[in-house]
Amino acid sequence: MHYLDHAATTPVLPEVKEAMLGALDDDFGNPSSVHSFGRRAKEIVEDARDRVAAAIGAAPAEIVFTGGGTEADNLGLKGAAAKLRGNGNHVIVSTFEHHAVLDAAGWLAKQGLEVTKLPVTPEGRVDPEAVAAAVKPSTILVSVMTVNNEIGTVQHLERIAELVHAANPQALVHTDAVQALGNVPVDVHGWGVDLAAFSAHKLGGPKGVGALFVRSSVPVEPILHGGGHERGLRSGTLNVSGIAGFGIAAEVAAKEVYEKSDRLGPMRDRLLEGIRTVVPEVVVNGRLEQRIAGNLNVCIPGTDGETLLILLDQAGIACSSGSACASGALDPSHVLLSIGVPRDLAKGSLRFSLGRASTEADVDAVLDVFPKVVAQARRAA
Repeated sequence: MHYLDHAATTPVLPEVKEAMLGALDDDFGNPSSVHSFGRRAKEIVEDARDRVAAAIGAAPAEIVFTGGGTEADNLGLKGAAAKLRGNGNHVIVSTFEHHAVLDAAGWLAKQGLEVTKLPVTPEGRVDPEAVAAAVKPSTILVSVMTVNNEIGTVQHLERIAELVHAANPQALVHTDAVQALGNVPVDVHGWGVDLAAFSAHKLGGPKGVGALFVRSSVPVEPILHGGGHERGLRSGTLNVSGIAGFGIAAEVAAKEVYEKSDRLGPMRDRLLEGIRTVVPEVVVNGRLEQRIAGNLNVCIPGTDGETLLILLDQAGIACSSGSACASGALDPSHVLLSIGVPRDLAKGSLRFSLGRASTEADVDAVLDVFPKVVAQARRAA
């Protein structure tokens, strides 16, 4: 099998496995315990906190470990909105956010908050000026993702944060940065954001662990209640082994981001050119020049994405038709619809996402089977 679905999840790095096994074996203690086993587990957690903080340009005290990116997004949106409800009731999100943000915003709307959904350009970018224009005196929170999980486009987050804070200094800026770390240089303080969500399994770490960056002095109400772990912001016994792996994965991802991009960009471009020789009318979703190096999202006219996926899988190629979180959905991707892709065309989408483990052989394998796969898919349509 050739794996080209790194945006969905990534293979766990060997050094991450080693760190996790240590925390599962000898250092199995509860980090809240005062005895030596607990103190050693706490040391592992705090070491990982230091590594994650360094990887994203934050202070260790600004890192809150969670059960994944979805929980981090929910804590950021719901927790901040709950604390700031006295200042206003208006929240802004873009239309092509991950469902962890869109559904959290929908929940806020059910609680009586006003939610504005901003359109996205056909290039797959959120216009910073449009964000600023939507800010009102009642705005308390704005959420725009750093890198889109389906089409890989990168947003001008620093400009968005600057304009939002200028328009309303009380408004907080949250970003879903789950697809950012390891794909673009991350500097949360340089970006000017107040809250940012991350996930370990997108960068060679384990599933089930993530983090929320909470800028110092930013108010957040916990959404989980219990023992008051993580400075009272996220109760629950910490996943020590997962956090240990996250710390190593974040450190590696930050160190390798430039080399990874330089290597994957040409591979992605060769994949696209090969697809164009088979399907000259292929449509690239979102602007190619403004996305992470390993992402290629295309529509193949006259086909169905699910059929393409099944045929590619049978031929030894693993990729996606969009977000892995929406697998099995019959409707076209909300991301593609948000950038203006016609519904019938959007049904024939494919997302190839290259990663640290990708090789030229993976590209060769796709191009070798693609003519037959497209022909079969079109006959079945």
